[in-house]
Amino acid sequence: QLQLVESGGGLVQTGGSLRLSCEASGFTLDSYAIGWFRQAPGKEREGISCISSTFGITNYADSVKGRFTISRDNGKKTVYLQMNSLKPEDTAIYYCAAGRYTVMWALPTKYDYWGQGTQVTVSS
Repeated sequence: QLQLVESGGGLVQTGGSLRLSCEASGFTLDSYAIGWFRQAPGKEREGISCISSTFGITNYADSVKGRFTISRDNGKKTVYLQMNSLKPEDTAIYYCAAGRYTVMWALPTKYDYWGQGTQVTVSS
């Protein structure tokens, strides 16, 4: 059974850091691009970062560029999202998703498999 499980969320103060993990099971992670998305209450799901499968090409939304870093460890079947300089507006449920890499990486419809999400709350 294909499954993605996020972890690492929590409550942090403004300016703090968190590292999210996305662990895959039931499939070969290195065959897929992995995207990170977030969704705040009342807002649409936002694509914030993606890493391709073959060459490790990375993409970031402007809202997180320079603060977040995506990386992958195919041996551990895990993708990470290092989040630094967190702001209250980063508060959301964060999801990882697996799909084929595309220049339209920020569109949720481009991904086939999704995790259940992990809550990130940044206090002011």
